This record gives sequence, C-alpha cells and structure tokens, in this order.
Amino acid sequence: MTEITTSRQGQILVIRFNRPEKMNAITRGMYGELAQQLNQAAEDESIRCVVITSEGDHFTAGNDIRDFMSNPPTEADSDVAKFLGSLLEFPKPLLAAVKGNAVGVGTTMLLHCDVVVASPSANFSMPFTSLGLVPEAGSTKLFPELVGYQRAAKIFMTGESFSADAALQMGMIASIAGDPETEALEIAEKIAEQPPKAIMNTKALMKANKHDAVAHVMLAEFQLFALALQSEEAAEAFMKFMAKKGK
Repeated sequence: MTEITTSRQGQILVIRFNRPEKMNAITRGMYGELAQQLNQAAEDESIRCVVITSEGDHFTAGNDIRDFMSNPPTEADSDVAKFLGSLLEFPKPLLAAVKGNAVGVGTTMLLHCDVVVASPSANFSMPFTSLGLVPEAGSTKLFPELVGYQRAAKIFMTGESFSADAALQMGMIASIAGDPETEALEIAEKIAEQPPKAIMNTKALMKANKHDAVAHVMLAEFQLFALALQSEEAAEAFMKFMAKKGK
C-alpha cells in the first residue's frame, strides 16, 4: 500500500497520509515522498495550491518511533531534513485539513501552512522534550512568535496537548469545520482562481521578514536534535515511551 497518495482536483494537488492503521505515523520513506511531491508541485505550473490531509481518524501520530530509532535522522541530507526544507521553501499556497491527533511534526508542519482547517476533535501536541529531544521545523521561533513566549514555553516544556478551540484562539489554525477536508478544498479552489503570480508574490512578501531567520533556527534545531538523539537521556526516554506503548 502506498503510504503517501496524491490526487488532483483541477489546479489543486491533494497529498494524503495513507497509513491509517498506524495513525499515519510517518516513516523516513514517507518523508522522502512528501519532500519529492512538494518539490515537484513547486515546479509544476499547472498546480496552484497544495492541500495536505489524511486517511482515517487522525492526521498523524508524528514519527514512527521504531522506524525513527532504527535509522535516526542525524544527517543534513536525511529525508526528514529534505521534507522540512521543502516546507520552508514551498512558494505556493499550502493548506492542511486536520482531524484527530496531530503529534510532533504533525503540529510543527502546520506552522508553515498558509491555511489550516481542523475538525472539532483535532488534538495538537509537540512532546519533543518528553522524548529527550528538542522541537524542530523552526517551531522554536515560529510558535512563540505566534502564541507568545509564555504559552509556547508551557506547551513545549510540559508536552501537553491542546484542542482545536485553543489552536483557533492562538491563531494556529484558520477555522474549525465538521468536514475540514471539504472546507480546505473550497478555500484552495478560491485561491486557485486568483492570478497565480500575485498569490505567490503575496506569500513571499508575508514570509520575507522571517524566512532567513527561520532557516537559521531550523539548522540550529537540527544540530541539537541530532546530538540529543545520541544522548543517554533520549535513549532512556524512548525506552520508557516504547514500554508504555507496549502495555
């Protein structure tokens, strides 16, 4: 079964997590496919918007821990790094439709999206410190700037989850809908009808004042993340996580 699927709806590319039996936990192969699809969409003039969504009841449980532990992404050219880079550099409107759990990278990737629609049941979390790691995807810059330092510190440092209502109040999502995918596609269709260069230039201008700073933060995060992965602290935290999951 293909774990990342794509489909076209006119000028919109839909990228879908398709591993519902594992709550769409992301493997390194899936990261590579995501990066490839985004990079191809960036170059394809017939694509004006991309919507990221999922099969099943959840957006994604974040990294597949077993896959992650068997081949940790410590290299700058890892599939994880390529995906995060493709998010940062994606020049066209990027939307997401989120339902159920959005864990770890499932939340941090949304900070790069231009429009996020979530279901009432959506639940967001970034439990990096709970695993002895640091946040990634530029989230240590983007999230505090979005929600304020105090709230970001509390969420990062406790690993607590937060609801769709809280995400809306914090400005992390655009709206809540019973059928987030349908609403996201409707918004994408409206965007796709607009003059494409004007849309891309508008996005570039809105991102311009933080692009380079986010790129620097992402590099620092990645270096610390790679070091943390090799630490005893992370090894112990991962073992505890796997033991708890196995019960």
